[in-house]
Amino acid sequence: MSRPHTLTRRTLLRGTCALGMTLSAPRILAAQTRGNRRTDTAQQPNIVLIITDDHGYGDLGCHGNKYIRTPNLDRLASESTEFTRFCVSPVCAPTRASLMTGRYNYRTGVLDTYLGRAMMHPDETTLPQVLAAHGYRTGIFGKWHLGDNYPMRPIDRGFQEALVHNGGGICQPSDPPWGSNYFDPVLQHNGKPVSTTGYCTDIFTDAAIRFIEENRNRSFFVYLATNAPHAPLQIHERYFQPYVTMGLDEETAKVYGMVENIDENIGKLLKRFEYLNLSEDTVVIFMTDNGPQQPRYTAGLRGRKGSVYEGGIRVPFFIRWPGTFQAGQTIGRLAAHIDILPTLLDLCGIPVPDSNPIDGTSLLPLMTHRHGSFPERTLYFQWHRGDVPELYRNCAAVSDRYKLVNGNELYDLLNDPGEQFDIAKENDTIVSHMRSGYEDWLLDVTQTHGNFPPRIFLGTPYENPTVLTRQDWRGPRAGWREDSLGHWEVKVVEGGAYRIQCLFRAREETAQISLRLSDVMLSRSAPAGETSCLFDSVPLQAGDTRLETWLSVAGTTVGMDYVEVTKL
Repeated sequence: MSRPHTLTRRTLLRGTCALGMTLSAPRILAAQTRGNRRTDTAQQPNIVLIITDDHGYGDLGCHGNKYIRTPNLDRLASESTEFTRFCVSPVCAPTRASLMTGRYNYRTGVLDTYLGRAMMHPDETTLPQVLAAHGYRTGIFGKWHLGDNYPMRPIDRGFQEALVHNGGGICQPSDPPWGSNYFDPVLQHNGKPVSTTGYCTDIFTDAAIRFIEENRNRSFFVYLATNAPHAPLQIHERYFQPYVTMGLDEETAKVYGMVENIDENIGKLLKRFEYLNLSEDTVVIFMTDNGPQQPRYTAGLRGRKGSVYEGGIRVPFFIRWPGTFQAGQTIGRLAAHIDILPTLLDLCGIPVPDSNPIDGTSLLPLMTHRHGSFPERTLYFQWHRGDVPELYRNCAAVSDRYKLVNGNELYDLLNDPGEQFDIAKENDTIVSHMRSGYEDWLLDVTQTHGNFPPRIFLGTPYENPTVLTRQDWRGPRAGWREDSLGHWEVKVVEGGAYRIQCLFRAREETAQISLRLSDVMLSRSAPAGETSCLFDSVPLQAGDTRLETWLSVAGTTVGMDYVEVTKL
């Protein structure tokens, strides 16, 4: 079914281009259309933002990989404007926080990928919240990684439809003790666990297509965020075996097989747009969240995931809007994850919210050949483990030409994109200037929330029970090892009686299960073979507190990594 023939922002832009006029004021133009906006937002473009996980710049045929088969992504690239110097954070959650807010991840409280460091502060304003407030239907399918509990879940942050996995990925500690799998995974549908059938990428894509079909007569925002090709490397043999036959090692073969499956699903999605006659009404973006985790072809870029060298932070970025953006156009100006929110709002004629300062800049001037109105700027990237960011630890300051790494390595990216030749010694002035900018930036962005993650809420009507996992453990022994021990920082919203159930893998000996919450200390025995322990009618007072649970057996104490807390 096609949309009604109405005057749209796309047709306005296309008509302006056809007349040979300069696209001089996209925000003004947008403001002119807002006054006549229909309640169903028919004149606003649909938006589909596709982001894959640990999918490197070199994991595409169009970027020179002679092994991998990505015909649909290669076609999408040829039909899109491509930013060849698009940068993100070195790891997953920080990239996603910047993507959702237009702000550096440090401002949002998202410093890392686990131990509470992936929870985004609730006072951040997100892209889906803004779009939903302007009439869009919003849906997320796949990976969120910005908080599993209220008030940080995707359904709390602007998404009206959500089919996601918890934590940073399927098969990670956010899964229940009995585990999960890329095949037939247990997912979260609008905050409730559901069993699914099929391969995870197929499931997420099919759900996104259903959402599009249901909302084809109104403007929608789809965030398709696959957990593939992130480890563990699980895929049907028919996808990876051909790459083994080519002579590739099994690890690389499985990654390429997972990417090939992603490519098939993107092809299926694009064909659906054609069938529904939505292609010209839809902005499609493809990108990835960081560089590759495993060593493999990187198109000549140095480093991989976790690194601030180009191989860790430079990713594919294609944006397609048929009839508006030039197909096959490449742009070499520096762009980044913080630019997505202001760019998409600019395209939709929606003002950038003033609730929090935005760090990014709309890329529309570059795509409409108004380069003179786009600022020269230096962007900053850093990632660390631990609670407090350290000055000059795994950091980069990047301009259109130069890149300063860790405060003492300087590279000329225009002439040395592979970062092979350190020119810091002969460019003292540039180094000093970029060091000063970086130091000011780090001081600025780390002052917003300090270094304490947000608390998880207990006893709200929006999430009951609340499931706590090792994903958000805190403490010096917190981690993902079997002998780890941690706690959760929580806020009891409403005092009263609570049921607290601890779930764990069966043990061959009797174990002692202990619980401490404020001044409440309880203990139970769990016979050999038991997999749960219930503390019923636990009295809790409203306020901030710490919840600790642990299991003791055979002289060893380990943390309880999966706990359900229910307000009675």
